[in-house]
Amino acid sequence: MGTPETSREPCPDRILDDVGGAFGMGAVGGAAFHFLKGTYNSPSGARLSGGTQAVRMNAPRVGGSFAVWGGLFSTFDCTMVYLRQKEDPWNSIIAGAATGGFLSMRQGLGSASRSALFGGVLLALIEGAGIMLNKVLSAPQNMPMMEEPAPNMAGYPMGQMPGQVPVPVESSSPSSSSSSSWFGGFFGGKKEDQATSGGSKTDVLESFDAPPVPSFEYK
Repeated sequence: MGTPETSREPCPDRILDDVGGAFGMGAVGGAAFHFLKGTYNSPSGARLSGGTQAVRMNAPRVGGSFAVWGGLFSTFDCTMVYLRQKEDPWNSIIAGAATGGFLSMRQGLGSASRSALFGGVLLALIEGAGIMLNKVLSAPQNMPMMEEPAPNMAGYPMGQMPGQVPVPVESSSPSSSSSSSWFGGFFGGKKEDQATSGGSKTDVLESFDAPPVPSFEYK
């Protein structure tokens, strides 16, 4: 996140940007203020027309005053950037003091000094609040992340999500072996007997000794 100084427009374009923003802010705020004031001061039955007439007369004037202040402030700010060759809050503070003093120059040295002091203090408060807000927003969040286990769905075993095909589990329990032997007694008993009997015959035949092979060697 950039600081308020680095996130602004470059210096030549900054003046026009601040003039337009200040005019829009002054026009909108002045229109709302003078509409309410004109409505309150108008007689009954003509409050709406009195409010709109007050907006037409005063909103452009307030917007122009804000635009002049914004243009002078940006001009002094760019001048300080050019002279000091760096961007920091001191440029805005000095620019605010210079703007306040310049706008009150026609009223005398004392009034210009008070306006300059007021402008410098105001900009110092604004810059300080911006720096503190920037530090708070850019501070890393060191809160530990708590991983919550997935809740067990009703009617589903642990570890199985809804819509997942259950995986059959093979069990070697005595009941399954007894059931297979019980079914095998009816359907597969004869085949097993034949297999065992065939194996016994083979064992009997292999048990006989083969006759000796005659030798024709001369003794």
